[in-house]
This record gives sequence, C-alpha cells and structure tokens, in this order.
Amino acid sequence: MKSNFLQRAITGILFVGVLVGCILYDPWTFSALFVVISALTIREFGHLINQVEGVSINKNITMLAGVYLYMAVMAFCTNLSGSKIFLPYLLLIMYLMISELYLKKENPVMNWAYSMLSQLYIALPFAMLNVLSFHTSPMDTSVSYNPILPLSVFVFIWLSDTGAYCVGSLIGRHRLFERISPKKSWEGSIGGGIVAIGSSFIFAHYFPIMNMAEWAGLALIVVIFGTWGDLTESLLKRQLHIKDSGAILPGHGGMLDRFDSALMAIPAAVVYLYALTWI
Repeated sequence: MKSNFLQRAITGILFVGVLVGCILYDPWTFSALFVVISALTIREFGHLINQVEGVSINKNITMLAGVYLYMAVMAFCTNLSGSKIFLPYLLLIMYLMISELYLKKENPVMNWAYSMLSQLYIALPFAMLNVLSFHTSPMDTSVSYNPILPLSVFVFIWLSDTGAYCVGSLIGRHRLFERISPKKSWEGSIGGGIVAIGSSFIFAHYFPIMNMAEWAGLALIVVIFGTWGDLTESLLKRQLHIKDSGAILPGHGGMLDRFDSALMAIPAAVVYLYALTWI
C-alpha cells in the first residue's frame, strides 16, 4: 500500500510538472506536448475499442488524423493558414470511411462509428486547446500566446478532483451517479466545486483578463462538464469491462484516465468564453 501511494505521488508530481512546465514555457512546448498527448490518447482508445468483438479500427490513421487536426487548428488560430489547412484532414476522414469498402472486415459500421468517435471525443477537444491559447488582437490582427486559460482549465479540474476526494471521504453520503461511479458523492462534488471556484478568485486577482464573476463562471463550467467527462469515461470502461484505460502512467492508469474530465471541460470552456463575447 505504501509503495503504491509513493508510486502514485511521484507519477502525479511528474505529470503535473511536465504539463504545467510545457504550457507555461512557450507555445512550441505547449503544442508539442499536446500533439504527443493527442496521439497517445487516440492510440490507447483504439487499442481498447479493438478488444470489442468484431471491431477493428485503424489506430494509425485515426491517430494521424487526430494529430493533424490539432496542428491544423493551431495553424488556423495563429493565422499561419486559412481554412484550406483542413482539407487533408477531410481526406483522412474520407479514407477511414472508404477503406471499409475494400477491407472486408466483420463489422464496418462499428468501425466507422468508433473511428469517428475517436475524432469527436478525443481529437477535437485537444485541438480546441488552441482556441483557448492563441488570441488575435483586434487592433493589428497579431496573434499572442496566453497560457493562462488552458492552464486554468487543468487547475480547476485538479482542484475539483482533490476537493471532491477529500470532502467525499469525510462526509460523502449521497451517491452522485451510483449506476456508473459508485464512489462519487454529491457532497464530494459540491466540495470540489467550491474549492475550484475559490481558486478562480486567485486567477481573477493575478490575471485580470476576465472579471471575478467571469472567472468563477469558467470554474463552474469546468467543474460541471469535467464531472460529466469523468462519468463518460467511467461508462466507457464499464461497457468494456476494464478498470483502467491503460498503464502508461504508473499508479494512475492510462491517458484517458488522466484526461477524461478535460475532454468535456475544454469544449465547454470554449463555448462559455465565446458566449461571454455575445453578452
């Protein structure tokens, strides 16, 4: 038990350190990190899905498509290219569809469905990190890199998870979603949400790119959708009858286990921030 806790602690510290360091250092380390994370997560998803009877998706092409989508969105957000940058991505998607006509696999419809799910569920959310990170000045159309928004999403998720675990362990009585995740409680989720929203006031003080209410709203959105993201992956694992999505992170499972909350929270954060501009 002690050695397992030590392993989890060391892995967790290294994981957070690498993530925070690469996000804060410069846009190239940020992009390189999430290109690798996108590729590994999509490949892990493909490995899990290919264990389903009759399913056989092309892990290499889905991974390539996800990586390309990330880089295409980055190029678009930084004004390096126009919308034509997405054409090769469309060709990769078309290949995944058309190739099933010739491969004579057992269940091509399921292969199509899971291949597209890998892009919608994993590739697109990671690609949308670029929308949070790169901002165009309305004055001279120059693009600047601001790591605070993407970093805040992960900080809110981590604090929410930590707060939920601590509060749930102490006073958790009412199950949040017992059918899918028996250990999660309403008390823990609310406690984690309060911790995350509390931290948003610190962000508002040091990074006044939004006012306090807007930062608190972002934290609330991340907490709610992050919880749904966690539950979504739990449902996936229950469907596949597995405990962890992988073993790449000792003591913490796989890439999907570590980024499940973010896969829902990132798109929700983007929608929320765009909604603020409409008000």
